[in-house]
Amino acid sequence: MIPNDEGLWVVVPAYNEAAVIATTLAELLAVAGNVVVVDDGSTDDTAERARAAGARVLRHVLNLGQGAALQTGIDYALERGARYVCTFDADGQHDARTIEAMLALARTSGADAVLGSRFLGTTEGMPRLRGWFLRAAIAFTRLQTGLPLTDTHNGLRLFAASALARVRIEQPGMAHASELLERIAKERLHVVELPTTVRYTDYSKAKGQKLSQSVRIMFDLLYAAWSR
Repeated sequence: MIPNDEGLWVVVPAYNEAAVIATTLAELLAVAGNVVVVDDGSTDDTAERARAAGARVLRHVLNLGQGAALQTGIDYALERGARYVCTFDADGQHDARTIEAMLALARTSGADAVLGSRFLGTTEGMPRLRGWFLRAAIAFTRLQTGLPLTDTHNGLRLFAASALARVRIEQPGMAHASELLERIAKERLHVVELPTTVRYTDYSKAKGQKLSQSVRIMFDLLYAAWSR
């Protein structure tokens, strides 16, 4: 387990994740002690289950979007002296043990951000169409940012606190992922990728990894590019 004095905080945005949040947090809290769940206006008992599992819990009264939930959690962590902040999806798709490797890589490389990549690592049960849409998003984001990344919509990321002061999230919805990369490119931050595993379960595909979500990401990307 990563000692709390390492200054690592994990931020988990969550919307109606009562079915899996306790399991996700059990894995996370075995790795990191400072975990904050941002309940983004859930209509179920996500917040109560997260609190019972041992996480700190913040709550949006209304559903504002994943980007907004992440920024709320990041602000909370930085106000409490975080030196590193890791973002982690609530639906159980990530392996919490990867965080230790991300933190070690951040230290040895001096990187401002360590980004997880399923395409350097592995995927379990990823639908073929989902893979096509993700690769299209990668190509689009590379053109926008010039960053030679292999995975641009992976929710597992680790940032140094100094970097987060320069890449504040303003897009409340799913387009925040591309916004982060645009700001990283603009600020010329040092970024490295780490192979990760993404697990596509029946639950996660129904909740947040379904094809319609991929289509929405592409529309968000196009809208963000058009509106600049």
